[in-house]
Amino acid sequence: MGWGDLGVYGEPSRETPNLDQMAAEGMLFPNFYSANPLCSPSRAALLTGRLPIRNGFYTTNAHARNAYTPQEVVGGIPDSELLLPELLKEAGYTSKIVGKWHLGHRPQFHPLKHGFDEWFGSPNCHFGPYDNRARPNIPVYRDWEMVGRFYEEFPINLKTGEANLTQIYLEEALDFIRRQQARQRPFFLYWAIDATHAPVYASRSFLGTSRRGRYGDAVREVDASVGRILRLLRELRLGESTFVFFTSDNGAALVSAPEQGGSNGPFLCGKQTTFEGGMRVPAIAWWPGHIPAGQVSHQLGSIMDLFSTSLSLAGLKPPRDRAVDGLDLLPAILQGQLMDRPMFYYRGNTLMAVTLGLYKAHFWTWTNSWEEFKQGINFCPGQNVSGVTTHTQEEHTKLPLMFHLGRDPGERYPLSFGSAEYQDALGRITPAVQQHQEALVPGQPQLNVCNQAVMNWAPPGCEKLGKCLRPPESVPEKCSWLH
Repeated sequence: MGWGDLGVYGEPSRETPNLDQMAAEGMLFPNFYSANPLCSPSRAALLTGRLPIRNGFYTTNAHARNAYTPQEVVGGIPDSELLLPELLKEAGYTSKIVGKWHLGHRPQFHPLKHGFDEWFGSPNCHFGPYDNRARPNIPVYRDWEMVGRFYEEFPINLKTGEANLTQIYLEEALDFIRRQQARQRPFFLYWAIDATHAPVYASRSFLGTSRRGRYGDAVREVDASVGRILRLLRELRLGESTFVFFTSDNGAALVSAPEQGGSNGPFLCGKQTTFEGGMRVPAIAWWPGHIPAGQVSHQLGSIMDLFSTSLSLAGLKPPRDRAVDGLDLLPAILQGQLMDRPMFYYRGNTLMAVTLGLYKAHFWTWTNSWEEFKQGINFCPGQNVSGVTTHTQEEHTKLPLMFHLGRDPGERYPLSFGSAEYQDALGRITPAVQQHQEALVPGQPQLNVCNQAVMNWAPPGCEKLGKCLRPPESVPEKCSWLH
């Protein structure tokens, strides 16, 4: 979901009344960022409080390549990483994930092995349908049990866009909240729905209701579902004891726009890029009785901050045996404090850009390759900034491209290299980057290798290893999968 998809951020159709009301009752963050412009590394960062370059959710197969996580990927979240639900157990929390996990498909990466007590959802997005020979349809789990597959027991009609998944995920969330309230147990709910990810879907009652087409239908259903969750918290008298945060894992995917992609507002490009449209995301905090209504915080925030903030709310401290990139946002949320901090934009194994204050420095610029672009794959449709939205990887490490995000949020007018403003901003950003890079200890890359045998059991001789840059070739027809 993009920054510009919510009415409170200026979407002209004003079709998100519940999220807009959530912001009116709580705090809006206009300057909030993902940790990566792609789903899987972003989610790893959220749950560990650490950049993907630290927790291993990146690839070294090619310079500045996004790390895809198809069913064939061998890696996943390492056992050495401490996830938020693992740490919350120390304070007696019960944790549930509903929806998309995306931190590994193999048994050792299962959410219940990394702190969650319950799971209803899938290890991947709802891609498909597949032929169930070379590649099976993606499974759906309840805890350890596979209860079906997308396009089979959980149908998605690609022609009409009809699917009931958001309603199923909503009922799972409501049921979990009711059960924890009855048990008088503190809880952590990670509600990771994916309706706005192509192929976009919505349930029958929402299809055709948006002025924005099918994508708008999906947004409206997500919005209505958030409203249901907040109403239940109030009905159970849990509102004042429950902190709720709404955000997205990356900017809207303009590659599938306009039919199945959202809006990134005034920002440049979208998902898969480290321009603002790919990294800046909607963010709303809600906590009645604690967060005064109608607040706006200009704190530079990150989804990694939800890790440290959640621990602080539970009376816990972040682990001290590792670097944690997330900040505790409670001083910003409850006291209005603004904390100065750099924001690092990685794409794969490469530091692409850094924001400090209102200034953003690009060390590399790239959208996607000419080969992809010529095939119609465009991460920045309708946006062409000369020397910025390039289809070759352009290096600016010696003289970064610099933008003032207050005056120029769309990254269209680079500062003059010779200006005093440029030199002053560079003088602040350079030591922050040097300090970061000198202290950085990259994690073992988890997303380098694909092996079709890890999707399900395969007969001997059917394993095919390869680099995870593109989906591997199909296995021979004689190789059948047991599901």
